[in-house]
Amino acid sequence: MNEFHPSRLRERAVRARWVLAVAFLVLVGAFFRTQILQVDRYRLRAENNRLRQVPLQPARGTVFDRNERVIAETVPGFSVALLASSTDSLRQILKRFRSVVPLDSADVEAVVDRYLQARYQPALVLGNATRAQVAMLEEHRAILPGLVIQSEPRRVYPRGTAVAHLVGYVNEVSQAELEGGRYAGARLGSVVGRAGLEQEYDDSLRGAPGMRYIEVDARGRLVREQGAAPPLPSVPGHALHTTIDLDLQLYVDSIWPKGQAGALIAMTPKGEIRALYSTPAYDPNSFIGGISRAELRRLTTDPTLPLLNRALQVRYPPGSPFKLATAAMALKRGLVDLHTHMPQGCGGGMQFGNRYFRCWKKTGHGSLDLLGAVAQSCDVYFYQLGLRIQLANILSDGVTMGFQERTHVDLVNEAAPIWPATTEYYDRRYGPRGWSNSVVLNLSIGQGENTQTLVNMVRFYAALAGDGKAPTPYVVRPDTVQSFDLGLNASQLDGLRRSLIAVVEHGTAARSRLQEFAVAGKTGTAQNADKDRDHGWFIAFAPAEKPEIVVGAIFEFGGHGSEVAPYVVRSIRRYLLGPDSTGGDRPRRITLPGDPTGAPVERSDSAGPAPAPPVPLLPETR
Repeated sequence: MNEFHPSRLRERAVRARWVLAVAFLVLVGAFFRTQILQVDRYRLRAENNRLRQVPLQPARGTVFDRNERVIAETVPGFSVALLASSTDSLRQILKRFRSVVPLDSADVEAVVDRYLQARYQPALVLGNATRAQVAMLEEHRAILPGLVIQSEPRRVYPRGTAVAHLVGYVNEVSQAELEGGRYAGARLGSVVGRAGLEQEYDDSLRGAPGMRYIEVDARGRLVREQGAAPPLPSVPGHALHTTIDLDLQLYVDSIWPKGQAGALIAMTPKGEIRALYSTPAYDPNSFIGGISRAELRRLTTDPTLPLLNRALQVRYPPGSPFKLATAAMALKRGLVDLHTHMPQGCGGGMQFGNRYFRCWKKTGHGSLDLLGAVAQSCDVYFYQLGLRIQLANILSDGVTMGFQERTHVDLVNEAAPIWPATTEYYDRRYGPRGWSNSVVLNLSIGQGENTQTLVNMVRFYAALAGDGKAPTPYVVRPDTVQSFDLGLNASQLDGLRRSLIAVVEHGTAARSRLQEFAVAGKTGTAQNADKDRDHGWFIAFAPAEKPEIVVGAIFEFGGHGSEVAPYVVRSIRRYLLGPDSTGGDRPRRITLPGDPTGAPVERSDSAGPAPAPPVPLLPETR
């Protein structure tokens, strides 16, 4: 009965009121904290659950040639992505997607991989969708939940394969590259440069991505694409102005013999690259929006290696064009002058130790001075010249002249030449007594343990064409690396140029001589491991009296250098005289050094002997 006593009931009622009051105050405090003090935090959390980020790709900077003509530009395009709540859901949507727009099974797996890397972003399906594909997808939007279509800038290369190895291509950055910090400032979905100028100057061309937002429901299904939140605009990349002459680049592409692998570089004596061409090539437009797995597999398994930049990434035996380096070494050391004859005239070959080293001309050239030996490419003369210089000095001078180092051209993936620094190289390779001084004979004519890139040989000839100082080749801006000096005086340089003029006027490149101006150049036929398939070289500059352009080309397994010469000379004429130039066939008569008659001579570029097998050590010849 006491439990229901009025005083006890009042006491309980008071306690209940206090409990309710405290509970009310706690709730009021919680609501105040949530609604007033932490409103921004919870609003952001709600927004994050409601909104999904969609990256906005920036427009890459336009790449121009020296005359403001477009090499690479950005145009409007479309991308298609899918938003899904789970992997299984995404696969189901992709199954319906493939009934509208065909997709390779490998491409489907690529979409799933993108989804797994960023589950809260739409997974890219088509990076470069056509208007027809967009129209078909819009018609079937009802069966494709989570379909996100947006307009995005797309990279375009109007000149296609003609500029492929020069400009490179772009593609989406990978997760591994992001983790490795290869592309600073990039994020998942960013489009980055992969080769050529696109990769070398990616940080300038790329720009900064923006962001827009789409709204989803509690299950992650798309509610609306536009107006969910204010977008953050992207920042376009900077334009890139190059030294390239696009007219010359396209002209080289138009005259290049079909099916002939090789490369050509045109450069001023100061190092400004006017054209850089390599073939076989690829179409950089194939990579826009992401290349298909099937197309990438085709490119990477193609035996012609279309992705390989033969101007920078392939090393070839330099052959006879290297004889000018041997001549420069001897002149610099004061071992000969321009009119020095060797003790042994050329009778078609020379005996050294237990081997007979041939000259390209079986009947021989007789006795020649240095100018005549260059003009007629006499192997026997240069065999003896190399022995006079001696191996250690040839190797040392070769290093000084840059034949062991990259040129540091402002393009990615340049290969380093192969050139021994000292005689220790031969000791390591053949053993201390496993080689002889016969290696000098091979090196002196551009064979043996000597392989060079085209860009490196063109740089050497730019030194001959200029003041004897080799420039650093560049397309946008030069590297600060110090280059080399041939160490020749003006008279010596002039003499070597005159011998190179004779090559074109009366020698191995006589069929390519011009009426309008004199061309100085050197042909070469370089042997390689496949002795039946020689590489053809020709490097030239013009006008010979005051050079404005240096052009070098190589035909891979292309035979004799005389077959390369017409393409180089035609490129020189095009650059100097313009697209309306016409070439004459009537040559000016220039006396060939060592041949007072000035009469044309038969083919005189040297194939030279193949690298000699090790023979017993012989004493140094002095």
